[in-house]
Parts: sequence; structure tokens; C-alpha cells
Amino acid sequence: MRQIFLDTETTGLSAEGGDRVIEIGCVELLHRKLTGNNLHFYLNPERDSHEDALRVHGITSEFLKDKPKFVDVVDQFLEYIEGAEIIIHNAPFDIGFLNKELELQGRKPFTTYVDGITDTMVMAKEMFPGKRNSLDALCDRLEVDNSGRTLHGALLDAELLADVYINMTRGQDALLMEVEGNDAATVSSERTDLSSFQLPVIVASAQEIALHDEVLAQLDTSSNGKTVWRSLENSVA
Repeated sequence: MRQIFLDTETTGLSAEGGDRVIEIGCVELLHRKLTGNNLHFYLNPERDSHEDALRVHGITSEFLKDKPKFVDVVDQFLEYIEGAEIIIHNAPFDIGFLNKELELQGRKPFTTYVDGITDTMVMAKEMFPGKRNSLDALCDRLEVDNSGRTLHGALLDAELLADVYINMTRGQDALLMEVEGNDAATVSSERTDLSSFQLPVIVASAQEIALHDEVLAQLDTSSNGKTVWRSLENSVA
């Protein structure tokens, strides 16, 4: 499976209000391993960034004035993402801006070029209800090193997101560059007969049961009453 982790930086928060994309960063995973086949553009938006946005990404108009415009890279970008699963943190924001850039070039919407969109913000809210789920918060929670992230940057954020995603999906502990001819080690194990063992049953205390019920109530609230146990209760009733 080919997966692309994508992030953008923009001049502001409103694509419909005239804000533009100034940076695109893409990181490729193939069969859950980093390939090094990444894509990165700085773009001249032909307008200044809002002060709030500039404080976030630090990319100045002076720096961008000699960079290509989106029209100059659109074909390369679409060829790169074509047919891949795209993974984005807070996908509606980035897709909204990319759709606007494509619309300005007379192109089809972003989703028509890819195999699907996965939003890690949605994933995180399901996995960690009631918690902060920004990229920085997820890095802290999942022990992903984000010490180099003093400002937002599309390529750096896409790389961090790839590591966060792997940790969230429990696929592997670290991302490794694919090396041609590097075979995975074969691990053998012996079976142990456990039939003669008597495992102790530890009964939950009243306090533990109360804490468990509290967590279930929080999950039920976060899912608007759509949890499995609530559905079963309703079907029995």
C-alpha cells in the first residue's frame, strides 16, 4: 500500500477569502516503510501572509518571491499523489486549500486524484477522547521526538505525522528506510504447555470498577451515545 503523509502551510486561514498555499510537504510510505521518495515545494503565493500565520510558520514574502507558483508544480504534484492514500492531520483545512489551488488552475478536486483520505485528527479523537490531539500533543503522548519543531514546516510536520501514525496504528515502533536486499530476520519460538498452570483471578476492587465506569461514561459522551455497549443495551431494551 502506498501512503502519502501531506501537510501545507498557508498565508492565512481562509482559502475562499484569498489565502494561498505557500508550502507543501509530502512523505511517502510503501508497505509501512519510509522510502525517502518525498516531495517538497515552497510556493510564491503572490500575496503576503497574515501576521498570525507568519508567527506560526515564519516563511516571509521575501523568501518566497523567487519560488515557483502553484501552476508551475501542479503537474508534478498530481503525478506524485495519484492513486495513493493521503494521510493528513485535520484534513479539511489542507484539502480546502488544495481544492482552491486546483480550481484556480481549472483542475478537478483533490480527492479525484487519490485513493482516499485518512484524517489522523479524527483517529486521535476516537483513540484519545477528551484529550488534546494537536500534532505536538500526539508527539508527546506517543513519545515521538518533535524537539526540532520550533516553527511549523510542511515537510517536517509530514515526517512527524508519519511517525505518529505508525505509533497510533501499532504497526511498528520506528520508521526505517527501505534497503534493497535487506531480508527480515526469521524468529522462531517454542510452544509452552500452560495446561498445568492455574492462573489466579484478580477481582477488581470497588474503586477500580468505579473508575472503569467513569471511563466508559466519558467514551459514551464523546461518541454521542454510539458506543457498542450502548447499542446492545438499547437492542435488549
